Parts: sequence; structure tokens; C-alpha cells
Amino acid sequence: MTVHFIGAGPGAADLITVRGRDILGRSPVCLYAGSIMPKEVLDYCRTDARIVDTGSLSLDEIEAEYLAAHKAGHDVARLHSGDLSVWSAVAEQIRRLEKHGIDYTLTPGVPSFAAAAAALKRELTIPEVAQSLVLTRVSGRASKMPEGETLAAFGRTGATLAIHLAVHALGRIVEELTPLYGTECPVAIVVRASWPEERIIRGTLQTIEKKLAEEPAERTALIFVGKSLNASDFVESQLYNADYVRRFRPGWDQLVAEAGEGSK
Repeated sequence: MTVHFIGAGPGAADLITVRGRDILGRSPVCLYAGSIMPKEVLDYCRTDARIVDTGSLSLDEIEAEYLAAHKAGHDVARLHSGDLSVWSAVAEQIRRLEKHGIDYTLTPGVPSFAAAAAALKRELTIPEVAQSLVLTRVSGRASKMPEGETLAAFGRTGATLAIHLAVHALGRIVEELTPLYGTECPVAIVVRASWPEERIIRGTLQTIEKKLAEEPAERTALIFVGKSLNASDFVESQLYNADYVRRFRPGWDQLVAEAGEGSK
């Protein structure tokens, strides 16, 4: 018996991976976070699967579901929204599974920031404008931010920020980042990325609070801050430059040979 943790993607049912879909299709038990996941994803489950919405369950109750499935010898598909590597609460479940000696696997999913960037039709790393993306959040009731992991600390790098679970704290975000990025720095709020009701609120650090007040959003929204969001006059990378020699292009062997000679 194995518990299969699956990143179900940001919302759209067809953004689950093929591997995740196939695991769902053969698992006798499926646990899913119904409060933040469309039920269309469950169409991939076995018709006779035991399906449990964990939205109202405590960690102890989820653990009990795993133990019952383990006793029955039934594999469990455990669906989480987005990708498992960030803010999934998988770590605490894994710790309990290991305590009981229950096997588990992890199948990654499309993260929400990637779906939001697709909605914006933007690459978030623009040559010589922004080459780093910081995924972060603000302190909340569920868990506090570690000391040192602050918006100001990340903002001083000038990187593009993808701020999760924080639309309720937009005023604080604007206050902390304006001295670092400037009032004209672009901001985009993507609400429910990849869902049918997806929408985008665009502005700057100076205007975004007013824009959000005009189009309120309470949850399932991601805030991007950074110059990469509207950069257009930027240098092209060398990757596709005709004169740029790289592996699989003519001149690579000579370049390697010359580099080797230079090191002697």
C-alpha cells in the first residue's frame, strides 16, 4: 500500500500531469482538498473509488484515513492544489506516514505562479532586467514567516516577487516595497489562475490598491511585483544569437579546444 501525493495543478482539471492522472485512475482511495480544487479533477478517479474531501478534516483525521487504507491494503491518491514543493502541508503528513512505516510517493504539479505567468502572457525572467523569481508570502494565522524572510529583504534584491496568500495584505506590501521598487513599478494580481473565472488586475505600486478596491478579490490570488512585468525594451539573450557558439552548433569543438589550450 502506498500514499501517492499528487500536485493537481492550479485549477484547470487538464493541467494535472499525465502521471498524476494515471495514479488517480488506479487508486481505490482519493483524498482531495475540496475547498481549493475543482471537482472536475475527480473525473479521473476510479468509478468505485472512495473519495474523501479533506477540506473540513484535521490532520489527525487525515492520518486516520491513511491508517484505514493501509489496513485494507488500498493505495491512496492524495491530491493537493498546485505543486507539492511549496505551501502544500505535505511535510507534516509525510512525517506521520514515516512514523507508521507507510510508503509514499510525490508527483509534482503545475505551480500556481506558472499558471499566473501564463495568464499574464509573460516570461518572468527578462535578460538584464530580472533573472530571479522569489516565491514568498506574508505571515498568517496558519504559520508565521521565519525571521529574516521579509518583503524588504527580498525586495532589496530587485528580483521579481511572486507573493502568495497575501491579497488581504496588499496595503502592507505596497508600503514595504515602494521605497525599494518605486511608485511606478508594475504590479499584477492574478485571481484564480486557470479557473474559468480567472481575471487579472494590473497597476503599479502607486495605483494597485485602488484597482483592487474597484475589483475586489479575497482569496486564491497571486501578486507579482517587478520590472519584468512590462519590460519591452530589453536586450536579447545570446541563446539564439547566430554568432553565439554552443553545443550542437558549428564551432563548439574548436571553442572547447581553445579553452583547453588556454588553461595550460
